[in-house]
Amino acid sequence: MASIVIRRIIARLFFFSGLLLMILGSTVLLGTFPGTFRISVFIAFLFIIIGVLCAVLALKINKRSLYLFFAAFFILLGFFLTFFTLRIIPISFSQAWPFFSIFTGLALIPTGWYRHGKIKIGYVVSSLAFIVLGCLLLVFSFDMVQFTFKIFILRWWPLIVVLAGVILVLVSLGTKGKPEDVT
Repeated sequence: MASIVIRRIIARLFFFSGLLLMILGSTVLLGTFPGTFRISVFIAFLFIIIGVLCAVLALKINKRSLYLFFAAFFILLGFFLTFFTLRIIPISFSQAWPFFSIFTGLALIPTGWYRHGKIKIGYVVSSLAFIVLGCLLLVFSFDMVQFTFKIFILRWWPLIVVLAGVILVLVSLGTKGKPEDVT
């Protein structure tokens, strides 16, 4: 019995050591490209490592959906920063910040699925709200329109109120109370 536990501990140690060596080697390799800094590639890979560790916590150890949210968010952020650092995505960071809202929306999808075992309307609506907000902010970040975000808010603020109402109605329609919940 003790030998099985020791084998599992050694297997996990090998797994995490191998993962660490792969990331360290990839960081050094990608840091040798012209115009890239090893520290920025390392930070991007660090976010991926944090995401993988959160996924292990969510799926194997704690079985909590919050860790799965952070896992998906940090993995998306790590890959984005890797592509950003390697200049595969040729934009400035001041233009890229709305992607964080999109990543939040995308990270909510597996969280809701893992927590409930099926697609729940509350998670889908929240996820879509974050994604739409990120896309809207990207439009202003990339200067695709002739007016500023401030002018948009001042002119179209009633539309935001309507959208907030639609989100609340969709969430309320998706929540079904069980008869035993009523006291």
